Amino acid sequence: MKYLKQIGITRRIDELGRIVIPMEIRRNLGIRDGENLEISVTDDTIFLKKHFQIHKEEDIANKICDIVSSVTNSSVIITDREKIIATDKDNIVLKNVKIDTKLLSLIDNRKHYQSENKELKELDNIKLNGYFIVSPIISSIDSLGLVIIFNKDIKCDINITKIIARILAEKIDIC
Repeated sequence: MKYLKQIGITRRIDELGRIVIPMEIRRNLGIRDGENLEISVTDDTIFLKKHFQIHKEEDIANKICDIVSSVTNSSVIITDREKIIATDKDNIVLKNVKIDTKLLSLIDNRKHYQSENKELKELDNIKLNGYFIVSPIISSIDSLGLVIIFNKDIKCDINITKIIARILAEKIDIC
């Protein structure tokens, strides 16, 4: 188990059982207003953890990556709001690589992005050599992550990434 950092902040529980998590902690952990937290209890300790709905679908996302990769001869990456959660078999080393501000802004702004030339591109911590397309995964009103498809030699079809993102979002909505 990771070392737990005690920060010395005390908060009072109100009459409805609520507690306020200080803004600095929320900001450092990337917890946005309205986001869900997972609550677990061990002995006399309560743990709060960010809840990632898309992680429930990680196995499906990995299978989608492999299928799309084999059909299109392109590489596929799926992210949540913090890191890469699924890839095709050829890019497994990228799994759990954190995404940074460029990709997070595409998620927040619900923007599609397409490279126009084949030169080496860097999207935050991810280096993609070739053409690539990025599409947000939008479920209900939340932007949950991204689908990235890239190919070293040919331009990718943005419609494919939109379809994959829509399938993932619909699957997540069902759960």
